[in-house]
Amino acid sequence: MSTFQKFKALHASNELLVLPNAWDARSAIVFEQYGFPAVATSSAAVANSLGYEDGENMSFEDYLFVIRRILSSIHVPLTVDIETGYSADDDAIADNVLHLADLGVAGINIEDSVIHGAERSLKDAALFARTISHIKKRLKSRGIDLFVNIRCDCYILNVENKQQETIRRLKLYNPSGADGIFVPCIQNESDIAEVAASSSLPLNVMCIPGLPDLDTLNRLGVKRVSMGPFMFHKVYAGISTLSKAIVSSRSFTPILS
Repeated sequence: MSTFQKFKALHASNELLVLPNAWDARSAIVFEQYGFPAVATSSAAVANSLGYEDGENMSFEDYLFVIRRILSSIHVPLTVDIETGYSADDDAIADNVLHLADLGVAGINIEDSVIHGAERSLKDAALFARTISHIKKRLKSRGIDLFVNIRCDCYILNVENKQQETIRRLKLYNPSGADGIFVPCIQNESDIAEVAASSSLPLNVMCIPGLPDLDTLNRLGVKRVSMGPFMFHKVYAGISTLSKAIVSSRSFTPILS
């Protein structure tokens, strides 16, 4: 069974796929050691770990270095958050996706919003669906299978009528060839159930305050839940606390005890 097939099968299981988001090789190794069956990257966490803000501010080459190190360090499937694809051109986006596929990643996550300056807004849904179709066509031309997860940003952007707009967009995305859908920041149980029922594609949600527990998500029809940058932020909050303690105590006891 190929890495893609293993990864895709995790979305068809009766068990919810809990997907941790790594930011470097060491975090990915820890996730694998604790039994997670696959690992994702968080573009925000990787960017922050390299001193950049999220939103494609790090170069794709910098990102590729981290991805290569993770791939060389774990044995479970890796899926990569590529934000908007690191280009506005469909061919260039597809080239980037093919590069990742050649490295050995099992999947990608690509979002249907775009940043203009300091503002993020939704892309035209029909145009985005064509971008996904183009990516899948290019992959097929090379005989490559890759799990393409579409991130629909209506909730993360809190747009007007976000539930209705999410469902409208997913109906356009279903025929694009995508393998999964991702709706970050959705948390209401009835909303989650309606979105899950509105698409034939497996639904991915993200951990946020107020998200139902894992058993409830499984019952609602969710197939995948990811951690986003929250683990990264928690780890670095701990580093901040320890650094403050060293300064205030004028000793290394906080990191040695």
